[in-house]
Amino acid sequence: MSRTVPSSFGLALARLMLGALAATSVLAALPAAADTIEVVLDRAKVMRVSRPADIVIVGNPAIADATIQDSQTLIITGHSFGTTNLIVLDQAGQVIADEVLMVAPQNDQVVTVYRRASRQTFSCTPDCSPVLAVGDNITAFDAVNSQIQTQTGMSTAAATK
Repeated sequence: MSRTVPSSFGLALARLMLGALAATSVLAALPAAADTIEVVLDRAKVMRVSRPADIVIVGNPAIADATIQDSQTLIITGHSFGTTNLIVLDQAGQVIADEVLMVAPQNDQVVTVYRRASRQTFSCTPDCSPVLAVGDNITAFDAVNSQIQTQTGMSTAAATK
């Protein structure tokens, strides 16, 4: 059995194919997206920049922070799971780097425990410890957050002695 395809369908198909080809051409002309800088939770990573850095901006400092070690070396530390951005400016305010930062657990060993509607997240590297994860049970989240704040305060006090 043969079917006749209406000419309006053929015309619409041709337009769709031309549109897809044009979109592909436009996308090919765009610069490639920057690579994501991956940092392991509670670890530091060295990042080198092409010229002297003056200002470092991290979109969400609860996820990661960055410090200038020397004029062309940054140290990035992961604080919590998630994604944020990092912008590095020179003394004239010109952008040296504009990168995406992703903080992930070591070897992706995260376990999420569900108890009915309640959720809690653990990082198991190798022992399981609770971590802050948006969406977790508020009581567990607040308890972990309090412990992290206490530990950070003790570390800061020890470092300033």
